[in-house]
Amino acid sequence: MPELRAADFDFDLPEALIAQGPARPRDSARMLVVGADGPVDAGVASLPDWLRPGDLMVVNDTRVIPARLRARRGLAQLEIMLNRAESGGLWHALVRNAKKLRPGDLLDIEGAPELRPRVVERQEGGAVLLDFGPDQALLAAVLERAGEIPLPPYIARPDGPTAQDLDDYQPIFARQPGAVAAPTASLHFTPALLQALEARGVAQVALTLHVGAGTFLPIRGDNPREHKLHAEWGEISDSAAATINATRAKGGRIIAIGTTALRLLESSVDDQGIVHPFRGLTDIFLLPGHVFHSADLLLTNFHLPKSSLFMLVSAFAGQGRMRDAYAHAVAQGYRFYSYGDASLLFRENAAR
Repeated sequence: MPELRAADFDFDLPEALIAQGPARPRDSARMLVVGADGPVDAGVASLPDWLRPGDLMVVNDTRVIPARLRARRGLAQLEIMLNRAESGGLWHALVRNAKKLRPGDLLDIEGAPELRPRVVERQEGGAVLLDFGPDQALLAAVLERAGEIPLPPYIARPDGPTAQDLDDYQPIFARQPGAVAAPTASLHFTPALLQALEARGVAQVALTLHVGAGTFLPIRGDNPREHKLHAEWGEISDSAAATINATRAKGGRIIAIGTTALRLLESSVDDQGIVHPFRGLTDIFLLPGHVFHSADLLLTNFHLPKSSLFMLVSAFAGQGRMRDAYAHAVAQGYRFYSYGDASLLFRENAAR
């Protein structure tokens, strides 16, 4: 494995390029195509032109839930970010001011006095295991009433998410509730774009990866290989795996729509490129040196300096290519992060 330093994935990003809202319509966003011939400026609406009949898009159908709750324990103010559902009403959560909590504490949820989760265990990095009780319907109702859509910290909303954000931050593919962050590559799709892709002969299949709060956490230290990602729950059904494998057998390419789809595909694929059904947790961290076997192309947004996701795209498309591509994107004023523009990446070691 090559030696890696977090500093190798740093770059200067003007704050003005951090998108505070999406392009309208969504498919009017710009798209930087990154392949062997260097970066090419394009638009998301032109995605069908870069794909072939017989290709298959793999999308993530997770749905963002209002996972941020305000709470109190005595006089201590807390902010709870639900991260991952466990069994029996337990939730893994990230809690601001977690150091003030002890096992057995009962928390008061602002706007929902009927729900008092109990602290089961305090874990590393501000993580807490909370028991919300067996009535998940009650929790779902409380989240809809008292919870907030957990926008990333770089989207400035001093008064909290707006009504427009409730729509903007939910992908068109969203079906399965459970994510605390959007799979943001999916935010670019519109009914018109999906119709154009279908007319081009590009098919679509869904998997589910419930994106966790750990996606916002920075890399700590200078050795990325020592960084651990929070586990996220995902599922690839038997039929989805069969569709992916049949596409590859016929010579079609697999296009991962977002890093979340790619991470789950790489969690389930074998060395021969066969994707297997999957149901469970994954904490896969894709770094340069990883050999990809599942996807041929990746559609993704532009990511933070020194982040696990910028390391992932560098692993997929090549560190040199991505360094040049991001320098081009900054120079050309591309919009970054969740509400920003897109990039279409060709795998560096793709056989076809």
